[in-house]
Amino acid sequence: MAAMNEEKAMDLVTKKRKLHDEEESDDKFNNLGNIEIVEVLNDNSREKCLFLHTKISGEDAVVLMEKTPFDRNTMTQLVSEDTTLKETLKNDIYSTYEAQLPHHLNAVKATLICPATEKHLSKYRQQKTFAICETKEMYENVTKPYLQEQKFSIQWVYNILDKKSESDRIVFEDACPKDGFILLPDMKWNRKELSQLYLVAIVHTREVLSLRDLNHTHLPLLNNILHKGMEAIRKEFGVKPSKLRMYVHYQPSYHHFHVHFTHLALDAPGFEADRAHLLQDIIENITIKSDYYQQKSIVFKVRECDGLYLKYKETGYFD
Repeated sequence: MAAMNEEKAMDLVTKKRKLHDEEESDDKFNNLGNIEIVEVLNDNSREKCLFLHTKISGEDAVVLMEKTPFDRNTMTQLVSEDTTLKETLKNDIYSTYEAQLPHHLNAVKATLICPATEKHLSKYRQQKTFAICETKEMYENVTKPYLQEQKFSIQWVYNILDKKSESDRIVFEDACPKDGFILLPDMKWNRKELSQLYLVAIVHTREVLSLRDLNHTHLPLLNNILHKGMEAIRKEFGVKPSKLRMYVHYQPSYHHFHVHFTHLALDAPGFEADRAHLLQDIIENITIKSDYYQQKSIVFKVRECDGLYLKYKETGYFD
């Protein structure tokens, strides 16, 4: 019965995705012929991703190419005479092949960031990483002043909250300006494979920037995200709360508070111990001690081209 319900949920997600795709008709590009490659920023063989620094009409751009996951609904088309094989190894009962899939099943997901800033290029460029154990004093004297100086643009977040963009992708909204949020799929998820489920809850309040700002006054907000987010995902996608993980990044990729919802089966990027903090743990920690995240030392990693790494390097932290 559970398997049958999951299949029905998958069919529903697939149908909704098709309708969504049909509605999109204002794409700027239909091929990559006019894009000039400047450099390969990163080639991640483990995650089957390629990150390119490019130029489009003279503007810097980032192109992300990612192998898409297999779709259960097309398995019979994969294993058919339309898939050709070229043997690459034969040893007793074991053999490997280079398989050429039918054209319509061989898609690669492409994401375009244009115009791209130096911060975007730095984000996707392969770099060495370093760990920082940030104390309360280090946050106040180094991290916080640096973030205030930079004032990174998050206009795209405000566009979502103000319904100026991506409003058709919203799965759920609680419009309360203090404790409300918008839940929508992360761009990493194609809304087809439930095992790859990835959504983000973005809060309406603009006063909470990161984990460091949270205290007991935010418990209604956090509990609201936890319970209403799980229930919305259950209703929309048929995925039970016991199949979900909810967490917050520190440092976050952008400083407007948001919570990640992913399927347990997903090997989600950014779920390492030096970045992810489970939402349930956050709620319990603040319940026990209101200023827990103002007092706690937090370990996070930085990359060698990150401005925050350079700021800590100036202090002699890495000496």
